[in-house]
Amino acid sequence: MQYSTEPVVVIVPGLNDPPPDHWLHRLAATNTRALTVSRPPEGMHLDRDAWVASLEGTLSAIPDDIVLVAHSAGVLTVVHWALRPSRPIHGALLVTPPDFENPPTDDPGVRRIGTAHGWCPIPRGRLPFPTTLAVSANDPLATSRRVIGMAEAWGSRPVDLGPVGHLDPAAGYGPWPRANRLLTGLISRAERSTTEVPR
Repeated sequence: MQYSTEPVVVIVPGLNDPPPDHWLHRLAATNTRALTVSRPPEGMHLDRDAWVASLEGTLSAIPDDIVLVAHSAGVLTVVHWALRPSRPIHGALLVTPPDFENPPTDDPGVRRIGTAHGWCPIPRGRLPFPTTLAVSANDPLATSRRVIGMAEAWGSRPVDLGPVGHLDPAAGYGPWPRANRLLTGLISRAERSTTEVPR
């Protein structure tokens, strides 16, 4: 079954405002049906529940098919939201989540964000929609081994990106053309999954 229209691409950013040259902005600019989840109110930008509520508010206003594209802590927003989704979605492209439980960094603030603002524990249940999880080999916020473990727990299809850092402008991304290819592949896989007949 093909979608009657192209699905709406809902972009779920991380905790900080992506700079103008971030690949998330570039992806949104190339997709006329893309929407970005709004940041929570001032003073709530680190709070998990505030981000989940903002995602829920965005999704509840969209009558059409939806796919998600999430980066960094936006991935964890999606995973926490999926514990109690109010509507079905067709899939999610999840890119370089941080590991707030066991970060590979000397910065104690990273772990503190996770514990003080509700991100931990990171849910490990299988997600109820198809997902692709893009994994960096040298992310300063999560080891590839830990992220692959998340993929296994969530039922995600892992994609090894190689040494791309946190896949942000500080690491040279900026343009990331592969985002469009991974998104297209995810949409195709979601379409196939709606036609599969249980045996």
